[in-house]
Amino acid sequence: MNERINRVLEKMEKKGLSQLLVSDPLSIRFLTGIMVNPGERLYALLLRSSGNHTLFLNYLYYVSDTGFEEVWFSDMDDQIAVLMEHIDTKSVLGIDKTWPARFLIPLQERCPELKTIWGSDCIDDVRAVKNEKEIEIMKHASVINDSVMEKAAAFIKEGMTEKEVADFIDAEYMKAGASGLSFDTIVCFGANAADQHHTPSETRTLKAGECVLIDMGCIWEGYCSDMTRTFYCKSVDEEQAAIHDLVRTAVEKAEAVIKPGVRFCDIDAQARDLIDEAGYSEYWRIRLGHFIGQEDHEYGDVSPINKNVAEPGMIFSIEPGIYIEGKYGVRVEDLVLVTEDGHELLNAVDKKYRIVG
Repeated sequence: MNERINRVLEKMEKKGLSQLLVSDPLSIRFLTGIMVNPGERLYALLLRSSGNHTLFLNYLYYVSDTGFEEVWFSDMDDQIAVLMEHIDTKSVLGIDKTWPARFLIPLQERCPELKTIWGSDCIDDVRAVKNEKEIEIMKHASVINDSVMEKAAAFIKEGMTEKEVADFIDAEYMKAGASGLSFDTIVCFGANAADQHHTPSETRTLKAGECVLIDMGCIWEGYCSDMTRTFYCKSVDEEQAAIHDLVRTAVEKAEAVIKPGVRFCDIDAQARDLIDEAGYSEYWRIRLGHFIGQEDHEYGDVSPINKNVAEPGMIFSIEPGIYIEGKYGVRVEDLVLVTEDGHELLNAVDKKYRIVG
């Protein structure tokens, strides 16, 4: 954990920050190994360039010895006053992106001399580059995901509801030892697949000739997996087959250029230019991918506006899609690890269109 904190302190130094208030519970877990779900209560880790760090804790929480200075308070205490006793109001304070306005605004009102700036990038940049242990965990989460996707493909039958398929997937995750879902499992039939974050229906049944889009992920040892595949019930018509091949090729073109030093906007362009040239630009208006780790969507993305470059240890999704309202949607998604000399796919499920049911 000290190594992670030291990396954050290096980022703080480059940003000219001597103090950073980390409030995201997952970031605090990343730095300390401690997990608290604070609800509406104050919970924060104050990092200082001096190396003296302070963890603010409500008496409601149960934690063992943290190794940090601990400041405990109750619901009857003035939480802002507690903070003010420990923050250097004459120095700039970096603020985490998740810190609620109900704490930030009163602090600014009561300390008008305190300058606050965005400080999340100091820790988000560190979380984005996984170490060997994190990579090992995420690879295993993806192995589970691959296995359950294959089981789902074999399970799907004409006449089933979207919810039946989603429930099957969720149950298989638990059998495989997953601790939870990366996000609510998405299962879409036919025209519903044009809704990119569709909620599985308890009544919508699968008909022959329809697409089946499944976007799913599980949590293993605190880290997420994520993958999408699109299948077809009984048969696939020429139009859908051609669109599927286009989307699959877009995925493969984008993945082919991934290596250290490549800009994320250039990775995005590989897929986007292909889909644009095929005449489907109006049916894909979102980014190509997102970073992933303790959360399914972490800070950082693969998009036309991200000029940052890929680094070894980064893991992100590549997931172009074509979504035609009232007809169908096609998405294919892999997770990709940037290696020292290229990349490694974390998913092995075939991306070609497949007949099920």
